[in-house]
Parts: sequence; C-alpha cells; structure tokens
Amino acid sequence: MYTEFYGLKELPFALTPDPRYIYFTPSHTEVMANLHYGIESGKGLIVVTGEVGTGKTTMLRWVMSRLDRTVMVAYIFNPRLSVTEFYQHLATLFDVQNWESKSDLLFELGKVLESRHSRGLRTVLIVDEAHGLSPSVLEEIRLLCNFESDTAKQLQIVLTGQPELREVLNYPELRQLKQRVALRCELKALPNVEETAQYISSRLKVAGADRLDIFSPGAVDYIFRCTAGIPRAINNLCDNALLNGFAGGDQIISQAR
Repeated sequence: MYTEFYGLKELPFALTPDPRYIYFTPSHTEVMANLHYGIESGKGLIVVTGEVGTGKTTMLRWVMSRLDRTVMVAYIFNPRLSVTEFYQHLATLFDVQNWESKSDLLFELGKVLESRHSRGLRTVLIVDEAHGLSPSVLEEIRLLCNFESDTAKQLQIVLTGQPELREVLNYPELRQLKQRVALRCELKALPNVEETAQYISSRLKVAGADRLDIFSPGAVDYIFRCTAGIPRAINNLCDNALLNGFAGGDQIISQAR
C-alpha cells in the first residue's frame, strides 16, 4: 500500500470509527461537553443527531473510553430490533438471568440499577443509529426512563442517530418520550476549508506522517467542495487520492490528482 511511500505508519483515512483519530471541531467539543455533563449530572435522556458520516460513532467510542470505572455502559448498535429482541439484548448486556417475561426482566433490571445507584455507581444505555428504531421500541425506551429514585435517574439513556431521529421524536405517539429529552445536541460537518485542512493534518499526524504537507492547498479546497465537510467522505476521498498518488509516484497530492 501507500503507507511507506508517504512515510506513514498506518492508514490515516480508514473508515473504521477509531477514537484515536477523533478531531475536535467546535461542534464535537460542544456535543462531548453535553454528553459528559448529562451523564455526570444524571440528566436522564440525551439525544445526539448528526448527518451520515459526521463521526457520531467515533465520538461515542471516545466518550465511552474515557468514562471512569464507576460507569457501566451498555451499547446497542443494531436498531432493527423487535421489542422482544430489544429486551433479550438488554438482558444480555446487563447480565440479567432467570426471567421469562418482560415484567420479570424489568423487575430484575430494576434491582440491578437500584443496587448500583445505592453504591454511587452510574449506568448508561447508549443506542446508536436510533433513527432506525421502531416506535414500539422507542416507547419501551420511554418506560426505561422510569427507573429513578426520588432524587435521581438510575439509568442514563443516550440516543444517537441521523437528523431523521428528530422527526421520529415528533410522532404524536412518541410525544411522551420527546418530553423526557433533557439534552439535545447536534454534530455538524466541518464548516470550511481551514477546518478541513486541520482535520486532514490531524489524521496524518496520528498515522505517524513524516510530513503534513502531503495534500496541496488546492487539493484540500477541492476535497472540501466535493465532500461538504463530511468527515467520512473526506476520509474516502483522501484514501483514494493517496492510492492514486502512490500509483503515479506523486509525493504531493494536487487538485489534479
């Protein structure tokens, strides 16, 4: 591959959500601050939205990796679950055994949450790609918000998804869930060429680049215009540009390449 040719230790623009490569735009900083504040303060239900490819999953993994040991995180990334499958998944994530019905599971889950809360421990359920959840599963999530003491929520819930999630929460049948949202935040694309240049340089640096001027200013401008600042699209275009540049023996990626 092109890594040795460009003085890289690893692929800088892989599409996997590696938290080492997170780039802190003002939007990322704001969303992460909201997540940390919401979890630390026991706000209950937090909703994070963002366009496809803006880095929601990468951000979630970065946040999860930095929560202390007093926080237990249950992470669901498959939204195509029926209500029964959702509860089966919850039972596995929270290690709830010996249940036969939903009421059994909720009773046992309640004991787990109460025990953790009484010891000063926090519990967080994160559902990624939540825009794909059915209204029936979202209604069950609303019921999970009822796990609380007189003074605090025993279960923090974070829903992340594409902008369509905001539309889903406007469904009349989900108005009770919408009313429970304590914090809302949005992850946005890179706003300009300057941020795009810094994003590309940041990823090259993490990948161990000997130099950060692999992409010419003209190439960066072209990349921004082609991708509208969407990080995943930038990664894809940069990766292909480096591959083509390597094939053509180009040390500098220009707009033409």
